Amino acid sequence: MNVSRRRALGLLGLGAVAALGVPGCSLTGRTPLPKLLASTAPLPRPFAVPLPLPPVAKPYRSDGTTDYYELVQRAAEADILPGLRTPIWGYDGKFPGPTVRARSGRRTVVRVRNTLGAPTVTHLHGGHTPPESDGFPTDLVAPGAQRDYVFPLEQRAATLWYHDHRMDYTGPQVWRGLAGFFLVGDEEEAALPLPSGERDVPLMICDRAFHTDGTMPYPVRDDGPGAREAFMGGLLGDVILVNGAPWPDLAVDRARYRLRLLNGSNARTYELALPPGGKMVVIASDGGLLTAPHPVELVRLAPGERADVVVDFAAYRVGEHVELRNLLGEEGPQSRVMRFTVAREARDDSAIPQTLSRIERLDPATASVTRDFSFTSGSLHGHTGWMINDKPFDVRRVDARPKLGQVEIWRLTSDVSHPVHLHLAPFQVLSAGGEPPEGPLGWKDTVELRETQTVEIITRFTGYRGRYVMHCHNLEHEDMAMMSTFEVV
Repeated sequence: MNVSRRRALGLLGLGAVAALGVPGCSLTGRTPLPKLLASTAPLPRPFAVPLPLPPVAKPYRSDGTTDYYELVQRAAEADILPGLRTPIWGYDGKFPGPTVRARSGRRTVVRVRNTLGAPTVTHLHGGHTPPESDGFPTDLVAPGAQRDYVFPLEQRAATLWYHDHRMDYTGPQVWRGLAGFFLVGDEEEAALPLPSGERDVPLMICDRAFHTDGTMPYPVRDDGPGAREAFMGGLLGDVILVNGAPWPDLAVDRARYRLRLLNGSNARTYELALPPGGKMVVIASDGGLLTAPHPVELVRLAPGERADVVVDFAAYRVGEHVELRNLLGEEGPQSRVMRFTVAREARDDSAIPQTLSRIERLDPATASVTRDFSFTSGSLHGHTGWMINDKPFDVRRVDARPKLGQVEIWRLTSDVSHPVHLHLAPFQVLSAGGEPPEGPLGWKDTVELRETQTVEIITRFTGYRGRYVMHCHNLEHEDMAMMSTFEVV
C-alpha cells in the first residue's frame, strides 16, 4: 500500500520514534558524528564461536520461467552472545535471513509475509527491479499482510542483499535483523574456475551493542536535543558480528576461498585487511565481476558496499591463524572482525583468470545531462536533519526525471562522509576527489563520499520507467530524510 509521509510516521513502529520536525532540535553549528553504543553485557572472547552460514532458501514452487520463495518476517530469539538470548526481527526468524541463490534472467518471486508488530518494506539492494517491487520507502506491508516482490533479474551475476527499507525506520528495523544475502549467478561467472561450493563464503559484517539481558538497544529520537543530535550521526555498536556471530572463527582448507564481503552496518565503515601483509584479490564489486583481478592489502567498505575477494590460504601452514581485521577500529574490540584457522591440506582446482569479464565503459561524451546533488545537514521549515540539495525527503516531490535509455552524469558532494546508494541503475565511478578510481573497471550501486568530497558517477537508465530513490546508506542519515526521489520517464 502507498501512504503519505505523515501517515507512515503514524503507523506502528519500534518504540517511541518521533517525527522529524520536533521544535528545539538544533545542530548548534556542529555536524553530528556517529554515536558508539557501549554494551553492558560482558563481551565474549574473540574467535570462540564458529562462523555460522545462513541457510539457503528453497523455492516452494518452480516452473519453466520462475522460482517462487516465501520469507516470513517474524520475531524470534537468537543465540548471539554466550549464555544470552537476543530478541530479533528476522526473515524466517533468522539473523541474517536465508540466502537466496538465483540465476540471471530467471524470474524470481519472493513473497514476504509480515507477522511483526510494525509495517515493513523489502528492498533488493543492487537489484535491477521494476518500481512496484523495488521497495519504495512508503510501499508498506502492514502487520498481517503479505506482498509478492517480482525480480526479473535481467542483470549480471553479483552479490546482492535484501533488507528492510521502511521510511524513517530502516535503521532500527535492520538493526533488529531484517537483512539477508541474495546471490545472483550467471553463465559467464560459472564458466570461470573461481572458488565455489563450500569455498564460496558470504560474510555479512555488522556491529551491534548488547544489554545484560541480551537485547540489542536502539535509542529513540525523542529524548532531548542532545541525544537526538548524537543519534543523527549514525549508530555504532561495540561488538562486531559476522553472519550474526561475534568475532567468529572459520576452519579452512589450504586452498583459495571466495569471500563475499558485505558491510551490513548501519553507520560503520571498515578497512578490512589480513595483517601482517596478507594478500587479497578483489574480483567483484557491488555490481559483479571486475574486468580483471585487483590484488590489494586492504578493502574499504562503507555501509551497503560489497566486495568479493579471493584469499589463498595455501600461503599459510596447517594450524596457523589468519585474522581479518578492521584497520579503522584502532586497538579496541572493533579492530577485530573474524579469524580463519587453516585446518587441513586439500586439493584445489580453482584459479583466478587474468580476464574476468567484459564491461562496456560508459563514455561521458554520450551523457545527456550532468546533475548536481549535495549531501548536507541543516534545518529547513522546522525540519532538522540531513538533506539533499538543501531539501529533506518528501514523497510528493520528484527531484530528477532521467529518460529511459539515456546516459547521465551525477556529481555528488558531501559535508561529512555519506555512502550514497542509487536504486535501479548500476553506475561507474568517473572520479573521486578529482582523481580517477584505481583498479579495473566495475559496476557499483553504492559509493562512499568522504568528507567534503566530490564524486562523479555515470549511469544509463534502462529497463523500467517509474519512481525510485537515491539516498545515504548511513541508515540514521537515511531515516532523517537524506533521500531523493527520481522518476525514469
